[in-house]
Amino acid sequence: MADLWQEAMDQAEVLARKAGAMVRAALQDDMKVMMKSSSVDLVTQTDQEVEKLIIQSVKEQFPTHRFIGEESVAAGESCILTDSPTWIIDPVDGTTNFVHGFPFVAVSIGFAVNKQMEFGVVYSCVEDKMFTARRGKGAFCNGRPLRVSDQKEINQSIIATEFGSNRDPEVVDKIFSSMRKILCIPVHGMRGAGTAATNMCLVACGCVDAYYEIGVHVWDVAAGVVIVSEAGGVLMDVEGGDVDLMSRRIVAANSRSIAEQLIKQIDAFKPPRDDAAPPALQ
Repeated sequence: MADLWQEAMDQAEVLARKAGAMVRAALQDDMKVMMKSSSVDLVTQTDQEVEKLIIQSVKEQFPTHRFIGEESVAAGESCILTDSPTWIIDPVDGTTNFVHGFPFVAVSIGFAVNKQMEFGVVYSCVEDKMFTARRGKGAFCNGRPLRVSDQKEINQSIIATEFGSNRDPEVVDKIFSSMRKILCIPVHGMRGAGTAATNMCLVACGCVDAYYEIGVHVWDVAAGVVIVSEAGGVLMDVEGGDVDLMSRRIVAANSRSIAEQLIKQIDAFKPPRDDAAPPALQ
């Protein structure tokens, strides 16, 4: 019997490479930059063209599948995860990086069935690194198996996070308060690639021990959730408990111990959910 989900994953990899080629080509040209919710929430024509390419190509092979795409949601489509096979797409994760030529930009494609992530594909376009994972079958980078770090001491860890696009002073204060407390544990350092999908892949690779963020969207992290999990990592909410993909809050770590130590230092808050109506894009 044909393995339909493997066929879908194979197509996702092909489409991610095609999308990556579009991103690399666009990096060589002047680009038209537009704003979504604010002057720091950016979108380009490439974001829109890549998402259109992926959705149209998938519809040809899987006409009954559903989609949650960053630019589709920005245009007013719903962001509801049902039991139906659903592709969750960030066509250009790291748009601000892309606009400025900062060399960390990813195409992120996650796939869920019955509200459970089945596979994730993240293509780091400039690095030419293809991260893939399927539930129960391991995580890989360019075909090489991935494993999270075995670091047990948070004071010997590198932690990744991002500032996000919300510039509300109260939110910014909480972000910096969390960073200050984490730095003063102390940890070896804090990093951020400017793309949630890449940060999660860095956890899966073992070169970052944990990543946390409040304000991400489901399309930023859906693929990375599978990759981290299949590399042996754990996923939690920033206040403990299971991660909720629609909550816009996530901790991805090499172990529960590191995750729980990190959570103690985070000043948590609740951004509008992705599945709120109307969709929250701030």
